[in-house]
Amino acid sequence: MPLIEVSVIQDVFTPQQKQQIIGSLTEAMVQIEGENMRPVTWCVVREVASGDWGIAGSPLSTADVKALAAGAGV
Repeated sequence: MPLIEVSVIQDVFTPQQKQQIIGSLTEAMVQIEGENMRPVTWCVVREVASGDWGIAGSPLSTADVKALAAGAGV
């Protein structure tokens, strides 16, 4: 049984976007492993608290990620 785990910073994605992540990643796995594996393909989206995620030695906040998505630098 495949388990797909995705970690994201809390409050960056809406519930609808997280559902899209789950659906799209499940589809990608099913394309590789075959349709018979769909019922046993698990996908978990875990949210990490803002500031508890670091990149290049610095904490990353929800606001930082939203700024990146909008095209601004951090």
